Amino acid sequence: MVLILAITCAVAVGNIYFPQSIAPLVADGLQVSAGSATLVVTATQVGYTAGIVLLVPLGDRIPHRTFLVVLLALTGLALLAAGCAPALPPLVAASALVGLTTVAAQIVGPLAAGLVAADRRGAVIGTLLSGSTGGMLLARTFSGTLGEWLGWRAPYLVAAVLALLLAAVLAFAVPATAPGSRQSYPALLAEPLRLLRTEPELRRSCLYQATVFGGFSAVWTCLALLLTGPAYGLGAQAVGMLALVGAATMFCTPLAGRLVDRRGPDPVNLVCMLGVLVSALILAAGARGGTLGLAALTVGTLLLDVAMQSGMVANQARVYALRPNARSRLNTAYMTCAYLGGSAGSWLGVQVWARAGWWGVCALVTVLTGIALVRHLTPRRSRESPPRAEIPEGRVIGSGSAPAP
Repeated sequence: MVLILAITCAVAVGNIYFPQSIAPLVADGLQVSAGSATLVVTATQVGYTAGIVLLVPLGDRIPHRTFLVVLLALTGLALLAAGCAPALPPLVAASALVGLTTVAAQIVGPLAAGLVAADRRGAVIGTLLSGSTGGMLLARTFSGTLGEWLGWRAPYLVAAVLALLLAAVLAFAVPATAPGSRQSYPALLAEPLRLLRTEPELRRSCLYQATVFGGFSAVWTCLALLLTGPAYGLGAQAVGMLALVGAATMFCTPLAGRLVDRRGPDPVNLVCMLGVLVSALILAAGARGGTLGLAALTVGTLLLDVAMQSGMVANQARVYALRPNARSRLNTAYMTCAYLGGSAGSWLGVQVWARAGWWGVCALVTVLTGIALVRHLTPRRSRESPPRAEIPEGRVIGSGSAPAP
């Protein structure tokens, strides 16, 4: 089951990233400018953000199996429409629908958290995050290679087949679970904001991820400017090759999850924050250029990727433990804050780069992570809510009424 759910995460997340590799092919195939073709990528990302806000909260209202099957079927149909689009406007519209519906990974997390014992939750979250990372990396390589061979429509059509096949598999593989809430849709949409107000531990996790992910986004946004600038004089392909270093996180996040299960999320968060600070120091050496500078960038980005993703495992484990019957709404609040932090980090990174160069970007990472670290080291008594009796898990529908194993 964990393997199937990890594959689901890989396919869903891959749908967001594979259009990035084929945008030039779309431009050539549809006879439009390269700038216009990037609207396909933008539409997919905007749709995905809207899906997190508008659809993920329904994971607490609709049985997980039904919701996942419907989402993947709709994603498959949207991908099919994109692959058959005769012009750019229909392709952009279909891409927005792909992004809107390919939020299955955000439904799988709360589902898996309810199907395993609390002392295995971190390991499972880490494995699912490995699937998401693998999907992100493989999708770019797969779509670029297939698109060069068979044209830009081929990746869309293959992705559509994968999504529809996965929907059929999940219809039989995922156990039926009872929904955790019977609230109306408007109430579900408002709930993430209420949870942010009432759950200090949710706010803490959101702050950690927003600041660290903001620094991560600033680095990767400005890294292309550094590598293609006078210090290195490399092409855009060098950025893609350096990004493959992130594949190491596929093996590290399950280990981080097991540490969370044994030690709790706080010690893992502390190590990850310190890891990000060390990565900023190493990355700063990349400003010198040359072979040593490139080596520093490689080591620094590897450490940054591992620390950021491992911290996400710890944060999600903390968030999912708060209210078992509201995990999708908690995840909506958490992921929205994380993406807002990443967007702000990208913007800040470009502004700092224009004024202070690569040294300034590394300093920005240090400042953002320092904010999270100061909050983490604040006496716990001042930030935790009173203990609460845990609400029972959603129950698997089948023989008897025992909770999910």
